[in-house]
Amino acid sequence: AYESITGVNLIIDDSPEAVLLSCFDPVRREVGRLTLEELVLDGRIHPHRIEEIYERSKAKVEQLCVRAGEDALMELGITDMHPELIALLGKLRYRTSYGQNVLKHLIESAHLASIMAGELRLDPALLKRCTVLHDIGKALTHEVEGSHALIGAEIARKYGEHDDVVHAIEAHHNEVEVRTVEAVLTQAADAISGGRPGARRESLEAYVKRLERLEQIAADHEGVEKVFAMQAGREIRVMVVPDAVDDIQAQVIARDIAKQVEEELTYPGQIRITVVRESRATEYAR
Repeated sequence: AYESITGVNLIIDDSPEAVLLSCFDPVRREVGRLTLEELVLDGRIHPHRIEEIYERSKAKVEQLCVRAGEDALMELGITDMHPELIALLGKLRYRTSYGQNVLKHLIESAHLASIMAGELRLDPALLKRCTVLHDIGKALTHEVEGSHALIGAEIARKYGEHDDVVHAIEAHHNEVEVRTVEAVLTQAADAISGGRPGARRESLEAYVKRLERLEQIAADHEGVEKVFAMQAGREIRVMVVPDAVDDIQAQVIARDIAKQVEEELTYPGQIRITVVRESRATEYAR
């Protein structure tokens, strides 16, 4: 009865004092979790009681979604948005992308876009609106067939968003040709938020591998004693054996490492290679 009412699979295995709830819809799964918790506390488990608690839990989650959407918009200083868009935005509180919470990603992207807009003397409010809504389609991808960018654009258009906002949403994965600077900055903010070290599981793994490869490239050179990747991979500090490497060789090593990194790795910005050749003389006064 629980599964047929909530639409959530209840899996009971050998784990002591634990059950697993499985559902592709994260909001429905949260409703199922609240329903099950209240049923266990209540102790009366029969179909009528399950339906009653399910409806109550569903209403509670809907309120939580609206509140989460309102809180996100309040943080960004956005006040005039359709209630349906606010509720959909709040649903993304329960959605993740490669381990990154989607609602937090949208808020972060909006802050980044606002900063870039200020630097470029564009409208920060418009850019915030574009970026906070760019993944709104992910709230409905399990209900409507199609890509989240195009679904999101259609929803935004339906609820009266500006054409620039709609275009930024539909173009943020290049499914339509980018025509405005707002769409370009939406893509940039999305990429920065999703691509920062540790933001997403997939990115984190690639980031760690890149740092390991940076250190390995430097360590393979003759005369190198220790290598440290610093500043999230923006600097490599190379310690060489002073007796084996002179000052001229140290410059050659730095140049060779830089060339090899350029040829083998893809990275944003630039990477600084610092080769340290240190001589120490120690005596003891007795």
